[in-house]
Amino acid sequence: MAALLFVQACAFSQAAQDEDPPPKATAPCAWWYGIGDSPSARDIRLAAQRYDVVVLNAMETAAMRQLHQLNPKIKVLVYKDLSSTRNYQGAVIGDQDAAYLPSGLGYNTAQREHPGWFALDTTGKRIEWNGYPMHWQMTVWDKAYQQAWTKAVTAEVTREGWDGVLADNDFNSLSHYSRAVLAGTADVKATDRLLRDGLDEFLGVAGEALTKAGKLFVPNVSETHLTPGRWTAHSRFGGAMEENFGFRDSGGTGGLLTFRGNEFNELRAQAALGESLLLLVTRTREPREERAGYASAALLAGPHTCWTQATTNDYLNPEWSQLQATGLGEAVETAIRRPDGLWSRQFTHGWVAVNPTGTPLKLTPPAGLHTLDGKATTTTMDLPAADAVILVKPKP
Repeated sequence: MAALLFVQACAFSQAAQDEDPPPKATAPCAWWYGIGDSPSARDIRLAAQRYDVVVLNAMETAAMRQLHQLNPKIKVLVYKDLSSTRNYQGAVIGDQDAAYLPSGLGYNTAQREHPGWFALDTTGKRIEWNGYPMHWQMTVWDKAYQQAWTKAVTAEVTREGWDGVLADNDFNSLSHYSRAVLAGTADVKATDRLLRDGLDEFLGVAGEALTKAGKLFVPNVSETHLTPGRWTAHSRFGGAMEENFGFRDSGGTGGLLTFRGNEFNELRAQAALGESLLLLVTRTREPREERAGYASAALLAGPHTCWTQATTNDYLNPEWSQLQATGLGEAVETAIRRPDGLWSRQFTHGWVAVNPTGTPLKLTPPAGLHTLDGKATTTTMDLPAADAVILVKPKP
């Protein structure tokens, strides 16, 4: 018996040694939402050095393979739209669909073989998205559409060697694209409910198939602060993308919308598990937005928390913020919230604080830290509404 226990103990010890150490909660990694244009050779070289995750359009298979060659650890996802099919030049070539599509299913194929997959309004007309010509709303609640999209996308991703899919337009409301009411629904609320319920089911179908194929499935899910549990449910396969991370409410005068409702708690829970991607985008037109976005992402620091700023609406630029080179290091505590709403988090080489509220707050930073331009901090600071501060240890 003693010998058996000894053998078991040795086996357990060896298994423990063989296990990889738990991933570290490091400062947010950088990622590139590279869907605005074809990447140049320089873009690809820089991307391989800078980014942990890159999203490219489906035709960029050569760029994807080059990124994998330059950096075997990088994850390269292909962009696919869940909710539309498109017939602008490039998505179609005459009466044929392009070989590589921004959507899961081609416009011409759907037109010929499955015209019922085009969503209709109450007048029987197809719904073209406002501001996005030749983007057509599809019946995301239709099981046959869900299965066809999933089959086509899974086959393409597997064949070409993508690491997974960035699935766009997992939206909360059609109103961002159209004021139409869907045929068979009574009003806008019923339209949105049909779409949300359909996307909930669609995410399960596509996510399970891609996971079974060994691929990541990462939806761009919107307005999850409005529906408790939606972020958690929709990020369960490979993670999720938040395209309006750190967005300021009330026309740019209120607090940070990400911290409203249950969304931030769900983001924290996912980051703490460290098993899937958090892809965060902050639209930045001024330094305050950049600070608030990066520091809020640092509150969510985990092994797969990645952040990028977006200085344009069309994602033409491979983005890089100098805040991503601050060298915060590894988080040494979880994010802490004060009763007045201020959040902070300590790192091995620095500290961040975020004021997500709509009013200024006072704070006292840890001693011995400097601002990013090398100035020693004071004992008490005023942090404006919807702003953040990033402090670092002085370099020896």
